Amino acid sequence: MTVVMNKQVTDAATALGRQTRMLRTAMGPAIAHALEDPGVIEVMLNPDGSLWVDRLGEGRSATGLKVTPQDAERIIRLVAAHVRMEVHAGAPIVSAELPETGERFEGILPPVTKAPSFAIRKRAIAIIPLAQYVVDGFMTEAQAFALRRAVRERRNIVIAGGTSTGKTTLANALLREMADTGDRVLILEDTIELQCWCDDHVALRTRPGVVSMKDLVRSTLRFRPDRIVVGEVRGAEALDLLKAWATGHPGGIATLHASSARGALTRLEQLVQEAVVTVSPALIAEAVDVVVFLSRHGRKSRVEELVRLAGFDAGSYRLEPLSSLPITPTGDLS
Repeated sequence: MTVVMNKQVTDAATALGRQTRMLRTAMGPAIAHALEDPGVIEVMLNPDGSLWVDRLGEGRSATGLKVTPQDAERIIRLVAAHVRMEVHAGAPIVSAELPETGERFEGILPPVTKAPSFAIRKRAIAIIPLAQYVVDGFMTEAQAFALRRAVRERRNIVIAGGTSTGKTTLANALLREMADTGDRVLILEDTIELQCWCDDHVALRTRPGVVSMKDLVRSTLRFRPDRIVVGEVRGAEALDLLKAWATGHPGGIATLHASSARGALTRLEQLVQEAVVTVSPALIAEAVDVVVFLSRHGRKSRVEELVRLAGFDAGSYRLEPLSSLPITPTGDLS
C-alpha cells in the first residue's frame, strides 16, 4: 500500500512539473526568460501590450517588447485552466497562485480593461542583507544598525509602505538577522513570499474560505512560538496579533499598507475595528515597538521613516526617531 501511495504522489508531482513547464513555454520566450531571471521580482503586461519588469534593487523598467491582445488573453485563459478557474466576460478577473513556483498571477480581461493585462509576482529568491541596503542607498548605516539591534532585542517591528515599496523584501532581510537567535519562529502568510533561515520555524498559510489569517494567529499560540511573523496584516487578525505580541511573544514582524509611520498605527486601529468596536491605542503602543516606513522615489525605494513607538499620550502616539540615537564606542545604541 505504501509503495502504491508513494508512486501516486510521485506521478502527481511529475505531472504538475510537466504542466508548469508547458505553461512557461506557452507564455512565450520573453516572459519565460523574465520569470527565470533571479533578478526579476515581477512581470507586468499593460493593456497597450507593453511588457514591463521590476528588478530587485533597480525598480520597474520597460523591456521594449510587445504582446498582442490575442496572446495576452490566451495566457490568462491558460493560467485559469491551470488552476481550474473560470474566466470570461462575466468573470473577467483571475487571481491565482501558480503551483510549484508559488508565483502570484493577476489577470484581467475586457470589459474591465481595454485589452487583456496581467501581473506575475515572483516569490522572493535572493535575500538582500542589510549591509547591501546601505550600499544601495536604501537606508543609512545608522538605520541598519538600529534594525539589527531591534531584532536582537526582540522588538516588535511593523514595516509599512505602499505597493511595491519593498516591504516583503525588507521583512526577509530582518528574518535573515533572526537566524542566529535560536528562536522558534512562526510565519503566517496568504501566499508564500517570506524566507526563514532559522532552524526551528513553522510556516503556515491561509486558505480562502477555509482558514483565515485570524484563524492562523490564534492557532499559532499553541505552537509555542518565540516570534510571530505575519506576511501582511489586512483584517481583524490585527487584534489577535497585537495581543500575542503584547503578552509574551515579542520580536515579531508584520507588514501592512500605509502612507506614513503614524499612518501605519492609524491603519492598525482601523483593522482592529473589524474585530471590536472600541479600539485601545494603549494596546497598540504596548505591542508595537518599531515602525519602518518605506517609500518609492522614481525606480527605487528607501527607508523614509524609522521610529520607536514610545507610548500614547494626550490622544496621540509618541514617535521618536530610532536611528538618530547615538552609537556608543562599544557599538551599542545609547
